[in-house]
Amino acid sequence: MISIFVASALGGYLLGSIPFGLVLCYIAGLGDIRKIGSGNIGATNVLRTGRKDLALATVLLDASKAGIAAWVAGLVVPANDILVMGIMTKTNTLAALIAGTAAILGHNFPIWLGFKGGKGVASAFGFIVVMSPTLGLLALLTWLVFAFAFRYSSLSAIAAATLTPVYAYFFAGEMEAIFFSMIALLVLVRHHANIVRLVKGTESKISFKKKA
Repeated sequence: MISIFVASALGGYLLGSIPFGLVLCYIAGLGDIRKIGSGNIGATNVLRTGRKDLALATVLLDASKAGIAAWVAGLVVPANDILVMGIMTKTNTLAALIAGTAAILGHNFPIWLGFKGGKGVASAFGFIVVMSPTLGLLALLTWLVFAFAFRYSSLSAIAAATLTPVYAYFFAGEMEAIFFSMIALLVLVRHHANIVRLVKGTESKISFKKKA
């Protein structure tokens, strides 16, 4: 059984480490996205190229990586009872949680790019939706509430990631809450620069107005 979980982690990491933003920009003839804007390989930085279609494709592909990893692992691993840290769960659920989390780590720290990747927000959301559509909806609603109330994308992502483990505890299970807590911590770490700017009041805000 340990080998199954190791395979889930490895497969999830390799899938998550595919830098779709970088690949799409190269294919479109835009060069290395890491030399544009923030240098991030995520959809937000891809949008800075002016190509909304590429940014949309990037966010969809990035969101799919962890979700697909979790879905495949949950599908192929047998659903047997297993006791982990005093928590009873299913082997396929645990494999899905491991694969999805590993995919997010792959996106954040891809081996192909010297372990310098994105922030994992889109990948985390896709993972949450696959594990529990209810949690996905709650995370999305949290992001929207914070986005419209405070107009900070980073703050909205941090709030959604931080509250998802709480939602998971009540609407999913203890094991899901533990894994989503680890993801929330990762999101906080990856947004450390944004947090500093939020405290200083220099973080860029979301604009809901159309440019003239």
